[in-house]
Amino acid sequence: MGFQAVDALSEAFGEGEWQEKQKYLSFVQEARIVTVPALLVKPQTYMNLSGNAVEKLMKFFELDSSSQMLVLCDDVDLPLGEVRLRGKGGPGTHNGLKSLDEKFGEHYARLRIGLGAQPPETDLATWVLSVPTEEEKKALQEAIKRIPELVKEYVVGEGADMSGSI
Repeated sequence: MGFQAVDALSEAFGEGEWQEKQKYLSFVQEARIVTVPALLVKPQTYMNLSGNAVEKLMKFFELDSSSQMLVLCDDVDLPLGEVRLRGKGGPGTHNGLKSLDEKFGEHYARLRIGLGAQPPETDLATWVLSVPTEEEKKALQEAIKRIPELVKEYVVGEGADMSGSI
């Protein structure tokens, strides 16, 4: 889900093609959000090791995670299709965010896309990786359509408090 959200940002703001950068363990694309240069990133590590890839990028470009990083990810703790952007917070049940927290602490922005709670007696990993139903796909596609505008407002507002949900 996070990569689909990044693809929406790429369509809205991307400049040039995606490039594989092995030294960052990622695919990257330059972007411009209004007048602000940005780098879109798709780590190619396992999700629960994504902090390793992001750390390499942040160090190379000498970026501050508390003000120059926005992570997009799914979240089983949010209702299906809800999008929430916060300037900081804990990882919840998300192992990718746990990996990032190990590298950067909890002081970085994250945009979460709600998958809804897993069905009873279903393994979390199996459920998260399963193919969504048509109804779920529609809700997730609608959520993803809203992300570029929300990210633009966040970036142009220089990280203004966008802690609400949409």
